Amino acid sequence: MVILPGGAGRAAARGDAMVVVDAHGIVRGWSEGARLLTGYAAAEIAGRPVSALVDGDAAAAWQILRTSHGAIVAVRNWDGRRSELALRVCPLQGEHGEQRGYVITGAPDERGRMLGELAFTQSSTPMSVFDTEQRYLRVNDTACRIIGVREAEVRHRFFPDTVENAELSRGFLHHLRKVVETGRPVHYESWTRSPSGSRTRAWTIEMWPLREPAGELLGVGLAAFDSTEEYGTRQRLALLNRAATCIGTKLDVIHTARELAELTVPKLADFASVDLLDSVLRGDEPAVGPVDAEVELRRVAHHSGTPGVPEAAIDLGAADVYPSYSPPARALASGRAVLAGTGDPGVDTWLAEHGSRSTKLHQAAHRAFSLMAVPLVARGTTLGVAVFARLLSAENPDPFDRDDATLAQELAGRAAVCVDNARRYTKERTTALALQRSLLPQAMAGQAAVEFASRYLPALSRAGVGGDWFDVIPLSGTRVALVVGDVVGHGLHASVTMGRLRTAVWTLADVDLPPDELLTHLDDLVGHLAADDGATGGEIGATCLYAVYDPVSRRCTVAAAGHPPPVALFPDGTVRAVEVSAGPMLGVGGLPFESTELDLPEGTVLALFTDGLVEARDLDADAGTSALGEALATPAGDLEDVCDNVLKAMLPQRPADDVALLLARTRALDAEQVARWDLPADPAVVAEARQHATEQLARWGLDDIASVTELVVSELVTNAIRYGGAPIQLRLIRDRALICEVSDASSTSPHLRRARTYDEGGRGLLLVAQLTDRWGTRTTCAGKTIWAEQTLPVP
Repeated sequence: MVILPGGAGRAAARGDAMVVVDAHGIVRGWSEGARLLTGYAAAEIAGRPVSALVDGDAAAAWQILRTSHGAIVAVRNWDGRRSELALRVCPLQGEHGEQRGYVITGAPDERGRMLGELAFTQSSTPMSVFDTEQRYLRVNDTACRIIGVREAEVRHRFFPDTVENAELSRGFLHHLRKVVETGRPVHYESWTRSPSGSRTRAWTIEMWPLREPAGELLGVGLAAFDSTEEYGTRQRLALLNRAATCIGTKLDVIHTARELAELTVPKLADFASVDLLDSVLRGDEPAVGPVDAEVELRRVAHHSGTPGVPEAAIDLGAADVYPSYSPPARALASGRAVLAGTGDPGVDTWLAEHGSRSTKLHQAAHRAFSLMAVPLVARGTTLGVAVFARLLSAENPDPFDRDDATLAQELAGRAAVCVDNARRYTKERTTALALQRSLLPQAMAGQAAVEFASRYLPALSRAGVGGDWFDVIPLSGTRVALVVGDVVGHGLHASVTMGRLRTAVWTLADVDLPPDELLTHLDDLVGHLAADDGATGGEIGATCLYAVYDPVSRRCTVAAAGHPPPVALFPDGTVRAVEVSAGPMLGVGGLPFESTELDLPEGTVLALFTDGLVEARDLDADAGTSALGEALATPAGDLEDVCDNVLKAMLPQRPADDVALLLARTRALDAEQVARWDLPADPAVVAEARQHATEQLARWGLDDIASVTELVVSELVTNAIRYGGAPIQLRLIRDRALICEVSDASSTSPHLRRARTYDEGGRGLLLVAQLTDRWGTRTTCAGKTIWAEQTLPVP
């Protein structure tokens, strides 16, 4: 009786090839499966040695089969073809256990099954099989090596019993169960450190259901792929992409440094700091090239994953000297990133010699750290250094590597360019602002005609400082000119253009031109300036409002060149915009300007402003003007308070355009302060004019200057009679000075000249100029007026 092994019985049952040989290797049995596999019929092969079927060394093949119970053997088929079959051999035992022969089995897919088994066990990819209760069934060699156990130690064990109770393990178990519950594959990524590894790695994990042919779920297959490089690349690209939008959002050096520190924590480091050279913070030009030896840097930003930034040993705004062997100094000297950490001699010495850093290290829960110092270099100029620290622990043991350094250098390079742009902007803006403030009125003397207050606010936008300006210009006869203007554009060019126009307005005002004529001359000047600047691609455009107020007549004459009209707050509380012909912008040329005259009661507040005030809150011109009127009418103590009320009501926290505001409250001279006489064009009235002046000075109590005034009146009236003609008027005004005016019908302005020895005339005006503080002439609609001022005697 021969006992058929169980494996051979199963092979026979499913129709696989089976050969029975005796102890001498002679074929004694040949199954139908063997015929189908080789083509030999049972009658053809029975009684022959099985070795006759082997294509090659039959003895060697038989030895391998007997010792390993399975091998790949080359077989010669009936038609002469050669095929390699995966064979298994099982011994045949007699009734009493004696060796009677062998059963050799093989199946058409046995080779495939064997190769599949080899692929699973020998795969370089970690692979596992779990049953539906999340128990291990199979673990290949790579997975065993990664998790640090043998397959036998975990087989048939529940997964949670083989790992720590951590969030990562719970997530793994959740996905295993999800496959069983849904019957669908899952795909997810995990960032973890394996028990047998020292570095944290990224794994892409695939889980899929395993089913029998009938469809019943038997278990879950798993394969894990090491995607650390891909994960790191994606993380670095994501961080660089964020840097493009998160660094340099403002042209501010400190804000940009803060953005770099906040971006890198915790994605790259646990702590980041940025230290800059003082010259960068001042907006000066730093030294070109690396910084050698010891260097003093100022802390401008730091950030930590822990609230309160406990790692910081230097306060914000404080300066510290970095010795040459410290990582920051080494980075600055070499111009490259420096990787260091605890255990590095230079780092340990640096920390030991710096009391604050040594104390912070001893207080830290994790005293081991990895350090990376990266220089901030832009356009070949060293600006400072960024330092990144990573706390090392059993859970996070990975120090910075060269990939981290490459990423940090890219981020620092982008930040450095933004810092340098902010430094350059700060320098230009500071220069433009200083220039503009130097061109604006620094201290304006009090006026008899108006009480005034002003504000100038430069824009806080990236466009830079604009070309807004204002002025209060004293004119003859106690009159005053109120000016406000706006040069199109921003930056140094606008500030310089503003200064040129302001100087021109002063020059034209000194000639005492009417507002419309003054703007005409100013328009011509802007046209010439634009032509001169045209060769360099520059363009000039500007608006201006020029108003002249006379406290004697209480009339105001206004002309505008493309500028918003002034707003008047009258003593009765009513507010209205002055109706002024807008006129063309300066520089257009060829178009006329028109003057508007209006009476202003004493105490009227006139508001002159640039468009940045009424357009700051995205209002249209009419709505902005209405809001300005409401702000002007708000009760306030004085004009300074009114200015504050207007700015508070009209401006946002960050105005996008420059704002100039000039408020003037009108005054009026009493009738007792002005005396006038109409005179005929007769030389005989000169003595009468002197008499009028002397008597009026006596009534005013100014007898001390009567003799000088008599002489001035005599000379001016004589000139008017001789060269001007009727109507002639003498007017004396007593205010902060004594003003003597003589008007005539001639439009020809006199001028000083040096008379020769025998000349009969030419000495009058020279004498007037010597005896008075100021003198001048202005044209009027009826002719001209010559005036002279004298200082009043001190009581």
